[in-house]
Amino acid sequence: MRRRSPAPATARPGVTAGRKMARVTHPVLDPVTPLRAPAGRSPGWSGRRWLVPLLMVLLLAQMAVAMVTTAVQQTPTIDEPVYVATAAEYLHEHRLRHNPEHPPLGKLVIATGVALADPHVDASFTGDQSRLGQHLLYESGNDPWRLMLWARLPVIALTLLFGLVVFAFARELAGAAGGLLALALYTFSPDVIAHGSLATLDVPAAGFLLTSVWLLWRARRRPRRYLPLAGAALGAAVATKMNMLAAVPVLLALAGVSGWYAHADRLGSRRRTLLRAAAGAGVVALAALAVVWASYLVVDPRLRWTPEQHVPTVRGLRGLLVQLLPFPEAYRDGMRVQFHLENQPWQGFLFGRLYTGSLWYYLPAALLVKTPLGMLALWTAGAVVVPAVRRLRPSAPYLLVPSAVLLAVAMEGARDFGTRYVVFLPMFLAVAASGVVLVRWRWAPLVTGALVLFVAVSSLRTCPYYLPYSNEAFGGPATTRLRLHDSNVDWGQDLGRLADRLRERYRGERIWLVYKGSGLPSFYGVDGDDPLDVPEPAVRGLLVVSDSAAAKATGRLAELIDSSRPIDEVGHSITIYRR
Repeated sequence: MRRRSPAPATARPGVTAGRKMARVTHPVLDPVTPLRAPAGRSPGWSGRRWLVPLLMVLLLAQMAVAMVTTAVQQTPTIDEPVYVATAAEYLHEHRLRHNPEHPPLGKLVIATGVALADPHVDASFTGDQSRLGQHLLYESGNDPWRLMLWARLPVIALTLLFGLVVFAFARELAGAAGGLLALALYTFSPDVIAHGSLATLDVPAAGFLLTSVWLLWRARRRPRRYLPLAGAALGAAVATKMNMLAAVPVLLALAGVSGWYAHADRLGSRRRTLLRAAAGAGVVALAALAVVWASYLVVDPRLRWTPEQHVPTVRGLRGLLVQLLPFPEAYRDGMRVQFHLENQPWQGFLFGRLYTGSLWYYLPAALLVKTPLGMLALWTAGAVVVPAVRRLRPSAPYLLVPSAVLLAVAMEGARDFGTRYVVFLPMFLAVAASGVVLVRWRWAPLVTGALVLFVAVSSLRTCPYYLPYSNEAFGGPATTRLRLHDSNVDWGQDLGRLADRLRERYRGERIWLVYKGSGLPSFYGVDGDDPLDVPEPAVRGLLVVSDSAAAKATGRLAELIDSSRPIDEVGHSITIYRR
């Protein structure tokens, strides 16, 4: 009887023997290899390959319709005129002068739409950045409706492209079903739709960051191809909003992890593997740095920096950090402005309480109000499943650590102004939620489908009023103003709707207006006087108050509101009172 020779001690299932390379193949650890369906469950997609693209198109199409509809109907929000006017300045003046607290890349994206609108730009204007936006929109002979729509369209297009990243990332983790689940959560997210339809920077920055993380995940197999691309995407995020700097150390560490994994099974010393991992992190850092510099050079190849506003002095560790960062001087001055803003005593509003300063639990509480209930359930399930399921566990650092770090930093911020500061969560947690399709529980598909349907219905019902959205547990969009303020509810977006309502229902009545926003009421036909300029008995007729102003009302304005009777509301963001 012949004995079988024992297998070599180094042999393992899935390892290709040879002197050149030995690599472990695994359906999840290899980020590019599609997952097999769990045992006992049919994949369901192989015979209907057309179904996945069709569902993707439908999901993205409804999101596009929702964002364009919202963009067409909304007047400029508080931040938009600054970004649009600065983008126009980049195009026509090729200079870095206004809005240094935000790097140029996001505004260059907006500038592609502004260029198509071709507005008249007054090169002789010398005011500050807030006046610059109002001057461009209302005092230079431009059509604000047309200009704002063109400025918003590039951000809308970018938001849709990030949906493809969400799908691709989730599909690599959990197959086509997981990809569709993640894409559905993304495309029905009220926060993503609300801010993806505006000419602002929150969604572009978050989307670039997610793209960088996805590319780092793919770099586990092909580091030479994907590490430079991941660095470029990280640079794009940092060159769009400065709060993305907090994620840089995390992503550099993930770059090292991906580089180490890519070489871990090759023959060679551990020291060489670690050096390659460090080199991968270095490649990501250099690529990111190059993108930041390039964004400034595109605006002005000579890098002339003539700030219109005062740049404060920053001392201590923050000042040292600003000095050490290898960024253009304009970027570092923008950081100084941001640090100065963080030191200001801002007012916040949460669940009816007006306070000065910030609350560490503000953002979790605001997310609890403004996230669809089904989405909260699937986010929680995904955050549990990803680290718990062995097949998904390697993706946990990529999905959960960057978002957790950015959330912690945002919670420590001084400005409790809205969930837009954590708009990356609907992106990262949508991908994490895709892991739910791998749960081997009999009722999991049915429950998951019911939750997605609940999310879809909740999102569609609020259309086109996505900014003031709140879920059913908190009364829906009509009651958000009782709990939150600013960009959570009223960001000045309903001035045009207010003008229509006054013409339709209250023509000829005396209007007293307290409007919080960047729009010019008279341009839209809202002719209201300031009720705080006259004695209280003289305020008779209609008192129109932005809900953000009402939330922070004290003294005379609070007395006027308390002695008035609410009779109407506009867009869930402006209340009309009868006096």
